[in-house]
Amino acid sequence: MAKTRTKYVCSECGAESAQFFGKCPACKSWGTLIEELVAPAATDGTRMVATAARRKGAQPQPQSALTLAQITDTHLQRFSSGYAELDRVLGSGIVPGSLVLVGGDPGIGKSTLLLQMMNNLAQRYRVLYVCAEESGHQVKLRAQRLSVASGASMNGTSIKGTSMKGTSMKGTSINDASGNDASRESEASPKPSPRSSQLDAGIEKADLYLLPETDLDLIVQELDTLQPQVAVIDSIQAIYLPTLTSAPGSVAQVRECTAALMRMAKRDHITLFIVGHVTKEGAIAGPKVLEHLVDTVLYFEGDRFASHRLLRSVKNRFGATHEVGVFEMSDRGLEEVLNPSALFLGDREDAAPGTATIVACEGTRPIVVELQALASPTSYASPRRSTTGVEYNRFLQILAVLEKRLGIPLSKLDAYVSSTGGLNVGEPAADLGVAIAVAASFRDRQVDPFTVIIGEVGLGGQVRSVSQLELRLKEAAKLGFKRAIIPKGQVLPDLGLELIPVGRVADAIVAALPTHSRTAEPESPHKAP
Repeated sequence: MAKTRTKYVCSECGAESAQFFGKCPACKSWGTLIEELVAPAATDGTRMVATAARRKGAQPQPQSALTLAQITDTHLQRFSSGYAELDRVLGSGIVPGSLVLVGGDPGIGKSTLLLQMMNNLAQRYRVLYVCAEESGHQVKLRAQRLSVASGASMNGTSIKGTSMKGTSMKGTSINDASGNDASRESEASPKPSPRSSQLDAGIEKADLYLLPETDLDLIVQELDTLQPQVAVIDSIQAIYLPTLTSAPGSVAQVRECTAALMRMAKRDHITLFIVGHVTKEGAIAGPKVLEHLVDTVLYFEGDRFASHRLLRSVKNRFGATHEVGVFEMSDRGLEEVLNPSALFLGDREDAAPGTATIVACEGTRPIVVELQALASPTSYASPRRSTTGVEYNRFLQILAVLEKRLGIPLSKLDAYVSSTGGLNVGEPAADLGVAIAVAASFRDRQVDPFTVIIGEVGLGGQVRSVSQLELRLKEAAKLGFKRAIIPKGQVLPDLGLELIPVGRVADAIVAALPTHSRTAEPESPHKAP
């Protein structure tokens, strides 16, 4: 009998070690090494995919090296997902044969968006939804609930069938792999409502198949038999490979299952969307192992207290990274927000001291955001600093510049800053807006609500140039802004805005704040602008 061998795998970075360590040698995380049995050779997804290829009569052929001149250009015809925001994040559409990883916190809307996307694609393509964490009946009821709430018939809920081997569902029409109706009803079911009957009447109009399965061998067999154009795996943490001894969701299972699905997607040109949960640290469970395997990584972001959701591209082999799609959660599911600036822009008619408006760029999309700051006396020896939507260390740096270069005594004041709607604004172009908002709160003055502020703040108090300035100003002009405070030295065409170029933060504050004060100014040992 062969000797059983074990290895230790880090649950954070996926690094392997032959012996146990309290701290992972690769990522330096403590207590993350998990003991796993070493699987025998050739028992991973490679043999499984090769078996599926032999069943089709297509033996894999060895590839030879080619020069750049010998390689012919292949035009990849993208197709639309039915959502302009999702197409933007993917790079103007879905690439056939690509492998897309969608991650996010539980309940943020990953499955809802993919189910709605499959509803749109099912009108033109054969699609398969692998619901590993729910039964096909539960997924169908969820789709019907979204359809009823929207007040319009969703053909995506008119499911042609759920291919399940050896499984029966009460009151559900189950189609086998050949598409033949094998209606099974073990006992009496509640009489369907007229609305549900109307939905089921469109069964033959959509090619949306459901597969409630967690065994990767059976999933690959169904993909090989059905040959869908698009498939969704929900979720990769629930899928397991029987030949591996580790539990589902472990690093070994997630890595091998994704690798097997990737090989099949590239071989048969099946577009695969994989749902991945996130850990408490905010990384996709797995974590970096999956990001290296897939073509595109999308993250769902959002506050559970807010209605909007951001879909951000972290990695994309077929498009730009850091593109953002904006959705809003409603009783009809996820809806696109075609004008996100209106969502993150406050009421300009009711301006308050300590507010400033900036134009942030997420990928190639400019978004107008209102920043709010508050500087107030502290009752503690150490003043408090707090940020929402703004990088904390960047905020501390801006406060230090205001105190050192401009003489504003912020070391004796609590300072807070937040972005409207909780949008994460991490780029340096927001620095000048943060500085002016803090100065306006300290001086208790209002910034003109029709003025946008764009610029990076240097440690010497300089205002540095930013990228995509013309694109930002066009977005501000489209929303009705009149003035723009921008870095000095950038030549721009006439965009219908009054441009105020500044070279230092002090000049920007003088240009942004009016000369009169609403209330008496706080006493300061330094002279502030």
